[in-house]
Amino acid sequence: MLAPAIALNRFGLGARPADSIPSDPRAWLLSQLTSFQPRPPIIAAVPSRAEVIGQLAQLREQQRMDRAERPKLQQASLVTGTPKQMNETAGEMAPQPNKAVLVDPEKKALQKAIRADYVTMTGARLSSALTTDAPFVERLVHFWANHFAVSIDKQPVVGLAGLLEFEAIRPHVLGRFSDMLLAVEQHPAMLLYLDQAQSIGPNSPIGQRAAARGGKRGLNENLGREIMELHTLGVRTGYTQADVTEFARALTGWTVSGLARGPAARLLGDGEPGEFRFAEALHEPGSRTIMGNRYPQDGEAQGRAILMDLAANPATAKHIAIQLARHFAGDTPPQPLVDRLTKTYLASGGNLPALYRTLINSPEAWVAQPVKFKTPWEWSVSALRAVDLENVPPQMAVGLMNQMGQPVWKPESPAGYDDIAASWAAPEALMQRVEAAKRIADRAGSSIDPRAIAEKVLPGSLGDSTRTAIARAESPAEGLALLLVSPEFLRR
Repeated sequence: MLAPAIALNRFGLGARPADSIPSDPRAWLLSQLTSFQPRPPIIAAVPSRAEVIGQLAQLREQQRMDRAERPKLQQASLVTGTPKQMNETAGEMAPQPNKAVLVDPEKKALQKAIRADYVTMTGARLSSALTTDAPFVERLVHFWANHFAVSIDKQPVVGLAGLLEFEAIRPHVLGRFSDMLLAVEQHPAMLLYLDQAQSIGPNSPIGQRAAARGGKRGLNENLGREIMELHTLGVRTGYTQADVTEFARALTGWTVSGLARGPAARLLGDGEPGEFRFAEALHEPGSRTIMGNRYPQDGEAQGRAILMDLAANPATAKHIAIQLARHFAGDTPPQPLVDRLTKTYLASGGNLPALYRTLINSPEAWVAQPVKFKTPWEWSVSALRAVDLENVPPQMAVGLMNQMGQPVWKPESPAGYDDIAASWAAPEALMQRVEAAKRIADRAGSSIDPRAIAEKVLPGSLGDSTRTAIARAESPAEGLALLLVSPEFLRR
């Protein structure tokens, strides 16, 4: 691969036919650090956080009503033997109205609305990737969104996963890691995904009240553990289970406004729906000691202080360096690049553009042979960019990624999707790409000359065998499909 192809495909998201080949690839990448739009119109138009939280709050209320009504219905069935009753005048069985039956359509409508929010946001994400003039920074947005992964496998996250990327990642992708970290950990998607919103300090006012009534809910360590293990320090970096527990205590009170109803809402305090809320009534009082450091701060400041120290820790610097090096320079991160990125992180105080500049200026990221196998998302975006398809219906975007095995914002764990070839290069996965390539080529139309497209999207890196196969194809669509599944296109 020549440097322009590396800039377009390894650092970027794949070339578009109308794009000019950068004469100075490094300068082209650096220029994107000042031209990136954090909030393009397509993303600004998605449903707001307040809307999504409002829908979720209504759904939770309907589910609560269902749970309250269920014992009554069960008791009634024991008496009558059936939920239906003989209509004496009509002589037929007629359903008797009950609250649960009336609630169900509204609950389904809310679930459908929340699912529609997800579809809209998936479409916006793809549209932004297909139309951006700063594909290197757009790739970095996707990288960080996977680093701070949430999953729509949890129903409360369905409508919020996209907003985590749009509100916490995009505005901070060119800032400091500590600012992005705080924005992510205080976002409702993360607070709900890792159950922080229901974590209660045992000695907090609400904790004591719950204990007096025999309540079982208490401290939840999920957020504290994943921050240390995945988001900052990395595994086996000197912290203990006791540190995780202490951190979880410090984070109690970090919750989301607008979800609670009735007395609980009054205890937690007012706030705009979906906004981060520190609820003193949930917070475990007292100072905390974590990894040898004592934190005497009160309230929200305690968790925030710990978070900032984690962001500045050398282990975090190395962990972030490894992730970036793996993404841009190979499944086995080159140690000199890891060391260089670690040093930059510590010297700059976690300034992300400084890391990106180090990456761009490092020879390990510019080796001629492809160093990464594209994930399904990367391949799909680059394929659609290659055929200049910008207007992909949101539902089609969702269906494509589901078929490809990497549904948007739906990894199986908080660790996010794997970033190594072994997870994506299985034979059945390659067949899925072949089938998708045929559909994309058919949708692109027969007016596209795949021979001309190939030279533009893979400048200087197209092999003779691929060039020959495309030239011998029976139709333009077949030639285009062959290009999209060629070895050169599958890797970056």
